[in-house]
Amino acid sequence: MNELSDQSLLRDYAKRRSEIAFAEIVRRHVDLVYSAALRMVRDPHTAQDVTQTVFLALAKQAPQLADHPVLSGWLHCTARNLASKSIRSDLRRCAREQEAVAMNELIATDSDAVWKEVAPHLDDALGELSEPDRDALLLRYFERKSAREMAQALGITDDAAQKRVSRAVERLREFFSKRGVTVGASGLAVVISANAVQAAPIGFAITISSALVGTTLASAATATAIKTIAMTTLQKSLITAIVVAAVGAGIYEVQEASKLRSEIQSLREQQTLSTSDFQKLASERDNALRDLAALQADRERMSRSSAELPKLRGEVARLREVERELAQLKAEESFNPAEAEMKSWLARVNQLKQRLEAMPDQRTPELQLVTEQDWLNAARGGLETDKDFRKALSQLRAAGEDKFARMLQPAWTRFLEANRGKHPSDLAQLQPYFDAAVDTAILRRYEFVPAGKNQMGSDWLVTQKASVDEEFDGRFKISPNGWSSSGAGAWKKRDLEQESIYNLLSPAKKAYQQEYGVSEPSDYARLRPFVTTPEQQAALEKLIEEIKVRKESEAQ
Repeated sequence: MNELSDQSLLRDYAKRRSEIAFAEIVRRHVDLVYSAALRMVRDPHTAQDVTQTVFLALAKQAPQLADHPVLSGWLHCTARNLASKSIRSDLRRCAREQEAVAMNELIATDSDAVWKEVAPHLDDALGELSEPDRDALLLRYFERKSAREMAQALGITDDAAQKRVSRAVERLREFFSKRGVTVGASGLAVVISANAVQAAPIGFAITISSALVGTTLASAATATAIKTIAMTTLQKSLITAIVVAAVGAGIYEVQEASKLRSEIQSLREQQTLSTSDFQKLASERDNALRDLAALQADRERMSRSSAELPKLRGEVARLREVERELAQLKAEESFNPAEAEMKSWLARVNQLKQRLEAMPDQRTPELQLVTEQDWLNAARGGLETDKDFRKALSQLRAAGEDKFARMLQPAWTRFLEANRGKHPSDLAQLQPYFDAAVDTAILRRYEFVPAGKNQMGSDWLVTQKASVDEEFDGRFKISPNGWSSSGAGAWKKRDLEQESIYNLLSPAKKAYQQEYGVSEPSDYARLRPFVTTPEQQAALEKLIEEIKVRKESEAQ
């Protein structure tokens, strides 16, 4: 099962619903998915839920993903999307909770004071708004419509309706700010929602309806009287009788309406609930309704998102049981030395990765270029002591540096061809000439240095600015013609001083070559006439002395 590819396992699961195949896929990728989710949501329980949802999505889409080239890429992308969705949901819930707290605090403290300042200007401010913004605001805070109801009334989407309300509230806030009323957008929305619509006196609607009935009858009688001018005497007599009856009926209706108003007034006087208490109860009722709506929305969202979780948990439990059975079967099989060695080798790779994770100072940017084979090569030997780990990490860094050298050499060559043999002054100038973009952090680790004698046929070399582990790290020297590594210990002080001496004496050697036509003197003492500075003189004498000591040591 281990040697099968992800695509083969997915096809097996899609065709035969093989739990063993799906368990193997989960085992391979669960750490990757959980780690990605944990980095984003920063909560282990939420990360577990996201991981379960990702593998549930994988189980559902197995037939479509059977030919996907890189399954880990799809899993990472899905984990990132689901984690982002979870974060957004949490943020929205927190925002609603904070808004509810702010509304309660505002209502409990200075709502009345703010309303006294806002009320005289509110209708003027509404008149300054555009008709779409004013309609959205009236629907939301005066008629207390939800976002969906507003969207249906305005013929737009829910998000567009909410944005239109937010824009209208902000313009109201700016209007009041210009008139010396300082209040935030959320506070202004709370004050308007709580106070903008006052309860009309009880029975007032009936009074208006009754008055309209009397007015309508009187108007009808007047219109009828006008029409009688063009009628005959008999017709006028008949119509007059009808009008008198109608007017009498109208008068009767008005009298009845007057009696009704008197009764309503008596009921109003008997009303024990004050207007302020009624407004307070109405405000509390509206707040309770809004909180209930928010809770219902959260419950629906959680129900939708968690509907599949029990199924997924059951599936994961079954997969774990299958995995346990597989492990038991493997343990019962005969011992395989090659397999045991491979497991030990992979364990050393994991140890090396953990050591690098715990020692970030041992990391270099070039490590992003290494492959799994490089990790295996670095962990080939034993990892028992601290020195073993340092050697392995140095080998791993060297693998990354070697890959960068293979990228740099052709890029440098292309730069020289494009610039008529002129060398770049900064490594960043080589960026356009790489086959693929190179991380600038890698380029910053290297620098141009003058070439010493016979250094790869170039006047300039590129090398690392510093080592990570001076005892084990090698030093790469890269030119347009190739590259080389000086091996472990190349960063010791003596090696660097030797190269510095050769670089310092370079002008004297060039002058010697022009004089005698020979690039290197057989005896460095012959360079004395060509040195021009005290520093060159000191460097030359030091080199002559070192050569003398070396020859005496070789003679012994």
